[in-house]
Amino acid sequence: MADVGGGVAAPKDDVWLGTDVLHSAAAEAAVRDDRAGAVSTFVGTTRGTFQGKVVVRLEYEAYEAMAIKQLSTLCATVRAKHPAVLHMAVHHRLGVVDVGQASVVISVSSPHRREAIGMLRDVPLAMVPLCCAFGTVRL
Repeated sequence: MADVGGGVAAPKDDVWLGTDVLHSAAAEAAVRDDRAGAVSTFVGTTRGTFQGKVVVRLEYEAYEAMAIKQLSTLCATVRAKHPAVLHMAVHHRLGVVDVGQASVVISVSSPHRREAIGMLRDVPLAMVPLCCAFGTVRL
């Protein structure tokens, strides 16, 4: 962690895109801080149905440089609304994501749980330029 004087770590954002399977423990480790009384994590998974159809997988594509920039902007936007947030991690899968697997993991640390939980409600992932295709089976 970067020391900003007096032994206090600067807020950090851990933004990641890739094809590896996501693990919430990695995102949680990225936001750990001795000042944090709370680490909250959201895991968005591929569900098996969408609008009455069976889903067998999702496939994500992105112009990675733009998506990383937008994820960083997303972190800044959330920080402005929730200044008590210490650190944030936003990890998003690219490529094929089978049913039951994580598409996105978001972790945040803060001194108290209220800020950490509140922040998770306010993450506008729709602003990130990712394309998603469904692998569906007609019913």
